[in-house]
Amino acid sequence: MTRIDDVARLAGVSTATVSRALRGLPTVSAATRRRVLAAAEQLEYAVSPSASRLAGGRTGTIAVVVPRITRWFFATVVEAVEEFVHQSGYDLLLHNLGGREQTRQRVLHTANLHKRVDAIMLVATPLRPADLTALAKLELSGVTVSSGTVVPGWPCVRIDDVDAARTATRHLLDLGHRRIAHISGDPDDELAFTTHLDRRQGWRDALREAGLDPDPALDVESQFTIDGGTRAAEELLRRGEPPTAIFAACDEMAMGAMTALRDAGLRVPQDVSVIGVDDHDLARVVGLSTIAQPAAEQGRLAAQMLLDPLVGRRLEAPAATAHHGVDPTAGGAGPGRRQPAARDGDTPETPVILPTHLIVRESTAPPRAH
Repeated sequence: MTRIDDVARLAGVSTATVSRALRGLPTVSAATRRRVLAAAEQLEYAVSPSASRLAGGRTGTIAVVVPRITRWFFATVVEAVEEFVHQSGYDLLLHNLGGREQTRQRVLHTANLHKRVDAIMLVATPLRPADLTALAKLELSGVTVSSGTVVPGWPCVRIDDVDAARTATRHLLDLGHRRIAHISGDPDDELAFTTHLDRRQGWRDALREAGLDPDPALDVESQFTIDGGTRAAEELLRRGEPPTAIFAACDEMAMGAMTALRDAGLRVPQDVSVIGVDDHDLARVVGLSTIAQPAAEQGRLAAQMLLDPLVGRRLEAPAATAHHGVDPTAGGAGPGRRQPAARDGDTPETPVILPTHLIVRESTAPPRAH
């Protein structure tokens, strides 16, 4: 049976060059590729994807670590990453932590990833100093998505969560609301997320900029789920006078809050306005106003930043993104522009911040007394 080194010997090149040529990578010249293809045809060599990858010292696989694959944001990011990875001739090894700290420790602190992958993508996965040490020992390239943790030498793709929350709260303030509640993430979550902290900060900042003091009685914590939003809104209603508006830290919580309000006999938005963050697939169905974030685009860009160096492509600075039917300048990273992938003075850890934008639907309106 013909092997890859037989093709390499006949073509007068290395086995790694044969692997790259047969995969169509741009790092091989046209003349060399023709020579390799001719040798492979002459020897009737059938390409083995795993063998060609190993010949170049690569596994052809990247690891993607997500906290909970069942959540809309994580599933959307992974789907976009998987599509880009497969188009680049790579495979994806998915690690779903299921919200468990024990699983996170097993993935990051054992030989689970050693020699199994060429690179790692961490999606909203909080890291501690010991985790950074463990990742450094793997000596793998990586990228983080929607993370508040800086990994030395790794780029990061995310949105500005503080600004997204500030934009949502300002929308409610501009409508005339002053009694604005906030429902956010669970501080007892095993994985210790930080996203909800940034979004709470944006809510507080917007209120203070309007001359209002954030009311602790209007700040309720729960899980980032529909059920969590329902429980949080029910708790708000138990605390006394209902707010005239609710800013939920994610659309799933916002939809849960809308359910609780309806069950309590309150109308949205006539009695209570509701806004979220994400632009979940169901947000339009339920008429939810939201701060849209480009979840799929974060996944695609992160995958590109991870894979382009591996396959020999030059990473291009991300271009501006147009958002049709909405104002792309509302919130996010400035006037409809993404922060470029690299600038003078940047380090690899300088985050690429993608823009968010306000989408107004039926769930927000001026308070009745306004």
